[in-house]
Amino acid sequence: MRRTASLVLLGFAVFFTALSPLLRWYAFPRLAKIPAGQYQTMVLEAQPATLLDYGTMKARQVPRVTIVQTLKGDVAEARRVKTATGRSVVVWDTLSYVAGPDGKMVSEIPERYVFDAHSQEPVHAAGEMVDGDPVRRTGIEYKWPFLTQKRDYAYFDPQTRAAAPIHYKGTRTFHGLEVYYFEQTIPWTKVPLPKKMPVQGITPETVAKTGTTRWYSTTRMFWVDPVTGAPVNGEEIHKEELRGGQLVPGGGTVTAFAGHVKMRADYVDATVALVSSQRTLVLLLTSYLPWGFLALGAALLALGLLLEARARRPRPAAAPPSGGVVSGGS
Repeated sequence: MRRTASLVLLGFAVFFTALSPLLRWYAFPRLAKIPAGQYQTMVLEAQPATLLDYGTMKARQVPRVTIVQTLKGDVAEARRVKTATGRSVVVWDTLSYVAGPDGKMVSEIPERYVFDAHSQEPVHAAGEMVDGDPVRRTGIEYKWPFLTQKRDYAYFDPQTRAAAPIHYKGTRTFHGLEVYYFEQTIPWTKVPLPKKMPVQGITPETVAKTGTTRWYSTTRMFWVDPVTGAPVNGEEIHKEELRGGQLVPGGGTVTAFAGHVKMRADYVDATVALVSSQRTLVLLLTSYLPWGFLALGAALLALGLLLEARARRPRPAAAPPSGGVVSGGS
């Protein structure tokens, strides 16, 4: 009976020990994926900010500039790209809508971002664009990979249409979470004007004819949960200028926008709560269950070997019966 029990325990020990690496290295990459139909809205604000008055072509300080970022997953397009590439992908259609203190549009820039659902690596497909211009992304955007590492990454900048290093700057505590802090600085770079401008008749083509150019610089900061790879907070020290040409008085330089852009507090709280719930699921697949099954397998192995050893132990010889043997006599 002991030998049968020990064999059963040894079988379960092998099963749970083998299941441990399978969960981490096989199940995790296939189960931990960004949902193809995700929808998300984020509100950021710069208080105060400097904004260009296109009527006078002079910069003025305003109490607030609001940036609304919406992100919507295109499920049908993701299926089409998966059929064409053989990879499980997510297709995000995003829009950054900038509004002045009066709520009127300052600029809006749409994007289409196609990436691997697990690794977050860009996947090149038809329709990948920024503000209607085709792009071929390198580097991550919006989200870091699951199990983010303490290293620099290439991060895609939609204004310059190119990737640049974003540097790991250390581990910090943010709203009770241990996060990795990343920072990227984009030096002054000539960039295209948004195709949709706040003044009727002003387009990138008409501005180009005047000889005026748009320049941009930013310092981008992210606080990233290393388990899910999701930023729980983001800020930018953002600057834009129009330089030279007939549009700028005197052919000099005028600030188009400048401000320290921060996530609104209620969106920070909601993001932290969402990430806190999701990180538990990732930890189950990468840490809790694999290590738990490994420990359980080791315990079952030890118990099975103990029972096997007891089953093989020789039993003590039986004691002779008490008293002598009576022999018959004549």
